[in-house]
Amino acid sequence: MRAVVQRVSSASVKVSGETAGAIGPGMMVLLGVSATDGPADLKYIAEKVLHLRIFDDENGVMNRSVLDTNGSILAVSQFTLYGDARGGRRPSYIRAAKPEMASEMYLRLIDFWREAGVHVETGRFRTEMQVSLVNEGPVTILLDSEKLF
Repeated sequence: MRAVVQRVSSASVKVSGETAGAIGPGMMVLLGVSATDGPADLKYIAEKVLHLRIFDDENGVMNRSVLDTNGSILAVSQFTLYGDARGGRRPSYIRAAKPEMASEMYLRLIDFWREAGVHVETGRFRTEMQVSLVNEGPVTILLDSEKLF
């Protein structure tokens, strides 16, 4: 499982011109699921995002998590995080999970964060979305449950 986590002052996602989800301060999380992901991958990403210290403390040091700041998460599925362009000009998505599995993992991850007390907004799975955000810092972190980076 892969996630691109961005610290934001605001973020939103629209589908067909309508806002599907919007947040104020918190995290924009783009999530990709691989065909081989399981419960351990989900738990790794879920907990890593919750406890990632990318928000400033009173001294201006990134020492606080989304839990510490009562921030929100905007979660958007993005199978293209498993795009592999090493072999040519058109990425291969062979490692990405099939939609049914990816949707289940995406929903379970959202439930995990909500159960931890975080306000979570979402995009819409398997739709064309327009994502807008104001990245603070900018802070962007790449996570991979296989710890490839």
